[in-house]
Amino acid sequence: MFIYNTAKKEKEEFIPLQENFVRIYVCGPTVYDDAHLGHARSSIAFDLLRRVLIALGYEVTFVKNFTDIDDKIIQKMNQSGKSMHRIVTHYINRYKEDMRALGVLDADIEPKATQNIEAIIEFISHLVKKGCAYIIDGGVYFDTSKDDLYLSLSRRNANESQNIARIETNTQKKDPKDFALWKFSKPNEPSYESPWGAGRPGWHIECSAMIKKHLATQNEYQIDIHAGGADLLFPHHENEAAQTRCESGQHLAKYWMHNGFVQIDGEKMSKSLGNSFFIKDALKIYDGEVLRFYLLSTHYRANFNFNEEDLKSSKKRLDKLYRLKKRISVNSGSSVKKEFKQKVLEALEDDLNISLALSHIDEMVQQTNEKLDQNPKNKALKKETFSNISFINELLGIAGKDPYEYFQQGIDENTKRKIQELMKKRDLAKKNRDFEASDAIREELAQMGIQIMDTPNGSVWEKKEE
Repeated sequence: MFIYNTAKKEKEEFIPLQENFVRIYVCGPTVYDDAHLGHARSSIAFDLLRRVLIALGYEVTFVKNFTDIDDKIIQKMNQSGKSMHRIVTHYINRYKEDMRALGVLDADIEPKATQNIEAIIEFISHLVKKGCAYIIDGGVYFDTSKDDLYLSLSRRNANESQNIARIETNTQKKDPKDFALWKFSKPNEPSYESPWGAGRPGWHIECSAMIKKHLATQNEYQIDIHAGGADLLFPHHENEAAQTRCESGQHLAKYWMHNGFVQIDGEKMSKSLGNSFFIKDALKIYDGEVLRFYLLSTHYRANFNFNEEDLKSSKKRLDKLYRLKKRISVNSGSSVKKEFKQKVLEALEDDLNISLALSHIDEMVQQTNEKLDQNPKNKALKKETFSNISFINELLGIAGKDPYEYFQQGIDENTKRKIQELMKKRDLAKKNRDFEASDAIREELAQMGIQIMDTPNGSVWEKKEE
């Protein structure tokens, strides 16, 4: 497998630190608000990475953290009057709900900053003892001049780095680039005891300490892959890398991966989403799998422009796969066709080349439909296709639903109950050979945007395509 390594600015062959075993750390959210489409893009991108590595036979340990103490969380506490625990618990639960709706697998380990205070303090203590950190009025700061490789990850120069997001101005700092490892607490702020005084960890130190605690190896590198959004490359990932080099004498990660930004085409999105970036708002209108497929279909490193026209086109592409699944109508299959599996995996082995992988899937759908047109009762082909679609579901997290359920999406529960009542009345009318009443009900459903299909196993319904 080859992946683009941000640290090298080039595509490299992936060779894990330990044969057949991969350690991945992905930066998770700061839980002070609902998750947005940027979170979705990153989560789906690296969920795909994890699934591909598993399909290739690797044993993967996947860690995604929650930053549950931060300036923005404290600001939310002051604004809402709610406790930190209540705020972060609510938004962690909401985040997990959104991710599951998008088909993102739970991480193997989900550490929280507040549950790793001891590890964080120990990490900072090592930096202080080594002379890589110093104490001033505001807290304990990392001395960036102690790391000869500082800014090598983001490839920034020192002048570009003077204004650093999420790092407060402190005139006592030795250098504007220096960043807080431990912030002394202010009145009425959450705090923890430390050798330097009561306070809380800075943003960047959390990840380095948790990686060391949960994933670190004895090799030159602590972990195989560190991943996150492109917005985290600087300062967050740059600072993580620097403090780990100084604390351990090792590189933090062998490979760094970053997904592109998400932008919203406001003019086209305004009617339905009101330009909202939140996943919860998108899920009110679109099924989670449809959103997943749409966000998945652009290469992870490319910037993504979210707009409804492209989303609708993407859904039609997914619809074709589900229509094929509905057409084969089998409950078990044979093994996945080797040639198909190989082509899809080879595409994804090239830095997750999703465009090529999806083109192979489109080709399989088209060719299978053509063969079924010629021989609708080809049981061997249907079983093979069922296995192919099951493989796609495991690999991409799509096409796992019952096809009829999939084509009923976008219908609220009250309307579904009304449809079921009308379907029962129609079945009774057909049983009594009252075809006029049966046809009238079919027409009533059609006016509701519902079409009926009579199958050997009974009548089923789905939402008409727009």
